[in-house]
Amino acid sequence: MHYRKFLSLAVALVIAISTFATASAETTKSSKSLETIEPLNLAVLIQDDLVPQVGNELGVTREFIRSLPAGSQVMVGYITSGSLQVRQPFTNDLEKAAKSLRIPVGSTSASPFNPYVEVIEALKKFKTDGSNANAILLISDGLDTSRGFDSTAAGHTLDINRAIAEANKRRISVFSFYAPSVGLTSHSRLAASYGQSSLNRLSNETGGRAFFQGTTGFVTFDSYFARLRETLNQQYARAR
Repeated sequence: MHYRKFLSLAVALVIAISTFATASAETTKSSKSLETIEPLNLAVLIQDDLVPQVGNELGVTREFIRSLPAGSQVMVGYITSGSLQVRQPFTNDLEKAAKSLRIPVGSTSASPFNPYVEVIEALKKFKTDGSNANAILLISDGLDTSRGFDSTAAGHTLDINRAIAEANKRRISVFSFYAPSVGLTSHSRLAASYGQSSLNRLSNETGGRAFFQGTTGFVTFDSYFARLRETLNQQYARAR
């Protein structure tokens, strides 16, 4: 009787230790997930008319900024009403950059005709010298309605072409997260598909990657950031 009781307690203790060790390892792995990449100059651009749920993702976005390796510099800007509002110019104070994030306005009053003109403006704010890799994280619905809503031109408008050319000239990769706006992309699958096609082309042709999860609804950025970390670790790995 006493032996069985002792054996049961021993087994329970081993399981508990194993579970704790596994959890600790996962936490450590997560917190160090960007230690293998070289310092990065990153501009985080957020479209200001995205659905209110995007505001719930500020926490995970701040965590990502804080996880960048030492020596990185971050700029935070909002694409709003046809202009780029820079909330934080490039800084190596990652905490300051993380805290500069704000909840998007989430109103059609803040809608741009398209995000790509402001992407071009952001590209010009990167320094031409320095050894850091350069990248943009564009959080947007990707929809370009500057010349009307023409689904046959998805991903091939003048401003997208200009943004791609400018990014390649400056050797800046554009990574993009799709999120619907409170306008067309919340109500039209065609518009959402159009926007995603545009983001996909911009990212693919500048050495980045686009992340999206279907054309309806919005959940979280958790999977986006997990895949972005994996991509960055592969693309900008330090030589060891």
